[in-house]
Amino acid sequence: MTEKTAPVLAGLRSVPPLTNPVIISDVHLAANKPKTIMAFLRFLKDVAPRYAELVILGDLFDYWMGDDATPDAEPIIATLKLYSATGRRLLVMPGDRDLLIGPDFARACGAELLSDPIVISVKDVPVLFAHGDEWCVRHRPYQAWRRITHSPAWQVSVLSKPVTERVAMLQEAEDRAVAENPGEVPPAERGIIESSVAESARAAGVELVIHGHTHRPGAHVNAVIERWELPSWEFDREGCAKSGWITFREGGRPQIQLL
Repeated sequence: MTEKTAPVLAGLRSVPPLTNPVIISDVHLAANKPKTIMAFLRFLKDVAPRYAELVILGDLFDYWMGDDATPDAEPIIATLKLYSATGRRLLVMPGDRDLLIGPDFARACGAELLSDPIVISVKDVPVLFAHGDEWCVRHRPYQAWRRITHSPAWQVSVLSKPVTERVAMLQEAEDRAVAENPGEVPPAERGIIESSVAESARAAGVELVIHGHTHRPGAHVNAVIERWELPSWEFDREGCAKSGWITFREGGRPQIQLL
């Protein structure tokens, strides 16, 4: 990634159709989550190769301070490169935790970097793929922060700083989040607002949406716009071992698998 490239402007807005994808999000890989890393590597070895495409809808990493600032991710990048080198497609969308993923990362692992949101055809069905955080519109402080961090000028400014300063900025943001205790934000404010999803879907001309971010997996088939939420991954918290993904049946219908 060049110094003056804003990752938010680097994502593709159109890609070829998907034939047989497996879709994940919110893996939240980090050096202090070794069990989750191992679970993801097993998934890349045992599950992902069964499919023609692996689609990651944001927050693959728990944080990402720029393509030049995360040496701990090299083993993950190398393994993703092995996957894409077999002729399968790897499509990666930045999330809210790793929104600075850019074209250097995409080149290193052989990925197509996606804009958020994006319409992609799956088995002749147009689907709106998104991380999902833009639809949590009642959480106003978060949306204000999202507007700042998705600004190309802000991203260029951050990436122009030395890595040590970016890490310090991340720590400051994490400390502030703990101090504000985001767990006390009412669920109604944290959740997806159906009318906002419907507005985006209608503007895109689709009737099916797949997204992550909420960590609340489910299939909302009777909503105004059919909406499928991906599960998060967590193996390092005591007593917790969970992951999952979405695939498509032969007839073009989604299905969710929780582990």
